[in-house]
Amino acid sequence: MKNLFERLSLKEDPSVYEDKDSHLKRTLGVKEFLALGVGTIVSASIFTLPGVVAAKYAGPAVTISFLLAALVAGLVAFAYAEMSAAMPFAGSAYSWINVIFGEFWGWIAGWALLAEYFIAVAFVASGLSSNLQGLLSPMGFSLPTQLQAGLGSNGGLFDFFACSVILLIAILLSRGVKEAARVQNILVVLKVLAIIIFIAVGITALHPKNYTPFVPAQKANSDGTIFGGWIGIYEGVSTIFLSYIGFDSIAANSAEAKNPQKTMPRGIMGSLLIAVVLFVGVGLVLVGMFPYSAYANNAEPVGWALRQAGHPIVAIIVQTIAVVGMFTALIGMMLAGSRLVYSFGRDGMLPKWLGHLNKNKLPNHALVFLTVVSVILGALLPFSFLAQMVSAGTLIAFMFVTLGIYKLRKREGKDIKEPSFKMPFYPVLPAIAFLASLGVFLGLDTAAKLTATAWFIIGLVIYFSYGIKHSTLANSKDN
Repeated sequence: MKNLFERLSLKEDPSVYEDKDSHLKRTLGVKEFLALGVGTIVSASIFTLPGVVAAKYAGPAVTISFLLAALVAGLVAFAYAEMSAAMPFAGSAYSWINVIFGEFWGWIAGWALLAEYFIAVAFVASGLSSNLQGLLSPMGFSLPTQLQAGLGSNGGLFDFFACSVILLIAILLSRGVKEAARVQNILVVLKVLAIIIFIAVGITALHPKNYTPFVPAQKANSDGTIFGGWIGIYEGVSTIFLSYIGFDSIAANSAEAKNPQKTMPRGIMGSLLIAVVLFVGVGLVLVGMFPYSAYANNAEPVGWALRQAGHPIVAIIVQTIAVVGMFTALIGMMLAGSRLVYSFGRDGMLPKWLGHLNKNKLPNHALVFLTVVSVILGALLPFSFLAQMVSAGTLIAFMFVTLGIYKLRKREGKDIKEPSFKMPFYPVLPAIAFLASLGVFLGLDTAAKLTATAWFIIGLVIYFSYGIKHSTLANSKDN
């Protein structure tokens, strides 16, 4: 048993990752990371979740849910900023935990993140599809019911638009990071503009009565969840939390950062701050325009609210920009997810061809793998289920990273470089960040927890049947 634990806790030398990732081109600066972070965080969720969460869980207090979720995400972002500055490796939490705690624990954290990226890509594509259909429907264009949504959602069998957009982004990313970053920068500006237009127009249609009571009385929903009260706000936090997880996509690309000591913390913290302001603004305006119950089961509440308020032209403009802008989230998620899959292949934890770079030094094998799995999930699974599943995998990885700060501090300035940014109020804040992440995880619904458990069982099977035998770390120790 002792030998097994020692094997599972084999730690990678950070200099090995520096060497392995040296082939990736460092082309991304603060501007690109801010665009990547804002583009990923301010994704389909800002145009969909405020209405859904208000109707199902929190009512007007959805803004409190957003703020609490942002607080938890902010605590974790401090840990991410320090980790990425100290260890700017591809794969973010997977690579960090491999160095800090050991191979098995790195695999668990990475496997959790892999669920995030597979499902997040599918989730954003599903939200984009809903908004695109809402935009096209008034023009008389609609797909057959079977192609409008994922399996089990309103008679859908296959989400055609979700599948198509994932393939388009994969083609763009296969051409290179710098090319994708240029598109990202433009689209992020457009998307923020769309949000500002919605807030400016929506303010003219506010009805103060829709804000009262701000925290509705608590009651049980038909599916066993709780609406209203602080419990409803708490359940809203667990659903909304996925809105803020995009800063991991910045960290996952740290091996391609120029001067990561400065660019990583600024990109992570800056993008999160911008996103919080935008989310709270949209939430407040949306619930003020119409009673929160009007947004039940509505996957495109922003466009719907503008049309119902008598602004059909503005609705078309905002939704058009929103749909185009959602490409930014897919760029960020697919970029980060492909780097994580590349890291698994690089280390022999998954087939090594996933860790190969093409002639242009791009991990396109990993990109193809991510694309195929995401297409399957996005085409078949319903939007609401995907939302909870994204949060489950990410929160587990976040808990590893926050605890990892304690191990990291002991090695900074020794075999790990001293980072220019450090998590404040050490050693108290890492513990608070861990407990806050755990609290959000416990608030997820039972289906999400059970599915996450099944995902980890699959991960354990793969690790013990393949990864532990083909690990480049173990092989290097044996030789």
